[in-house]
Amino acid sequence: MSKTTESDSKYNHLDKMEIKELLSSINAEDKTVPLAVEKQLDNIEQLVGVIVEKMSVGGRLFYVGAGTSGRLGVVDASECPPTFGVIHGLVVGLIAGGDSAMWKAVEFAEDSTTQGWEDLKAHNISDKDVVVGIAASGATPYVIGALEKCNEKGIITGCIVCNDNSPVAQTAQYPIEVIVGAEFVTGSTRMKSGTAQKLVLNMISTTVMIKLGRVVGNKMVDMQLSNNKLVDRGTKMVMSQLDVDYKTANDLLLTHGSVRKAVDFYQ
Repeated sequence: MSKTTESDSKYNHLDKMEIKELLSSINAEDKTVPLAVEKQLDNIEQLVGVIVEKMSVGGRLFYVGAGTSGRLGVVDASECPPTFGVIHGLVVGLIAGGDSAMWKAVEFAEDSTTQGWEDLKAHNISDKDVVVGIAASGATPYVIGALEKCNEKGIITGCIVCNDNSPVAQTAQYPIEVIVGAEFVTGSTRMKSGTAQKLVLNMISTTVMIKLGRVVGNKMVDMQLSNNKLVDRGTKMVMSQLDVDYKTANDLLLTHGSVRKAVDFYQ
């Protein structure tokens, strides 16, 4: 396995750099990430295709990871209900060490080869679901163990990693390998690797939800109206769709609870 995520940073003497030089250098490195993601579009397409297929017939999507990778999966999963109006539990993020690991590192949690599968079993995982392992290094035992067990049980597996030919990628049926190279701070994979994983997760969940009919035109018609900003946004969507004034649109939205239902009722 090529461990480019652990390669020595090409920037020496970071501690001697001025603030502007640090910021400019980080920005220069960040610009390379979308280009690395672009090289994996075909692989992302394949994984999204099978996720849509499974979820269209009642399956769920699980993200499994540790540390930064795990947190990114949990964030992406947690944003699907408010953004697309789907039920909690349709997209699930699991992190080594459990919920407390979102806020504070849990020592050695990622080193268990069995806990990932145990965490999946707690959600009654089945062959209707898809499990995506997230690991910048591609060598996280928590993720490898979970994917191996899923393969044994006939559950479709994918992954997002940032090293070539990693154990995680070799285990996953649908690997996505975004090779971003050495980090700005040597080994700090929360930087370019984390950015790459976030971009891919955004692409996966957004594309899946669009294909499942959770977006009409370019609008989040099923978003949850959980604050005044979103109520205002939804009201303006209804205004645009129905060509009515703000008060009429707002009344319709609040009465029916979503942009989709308000528009369907009025039409």
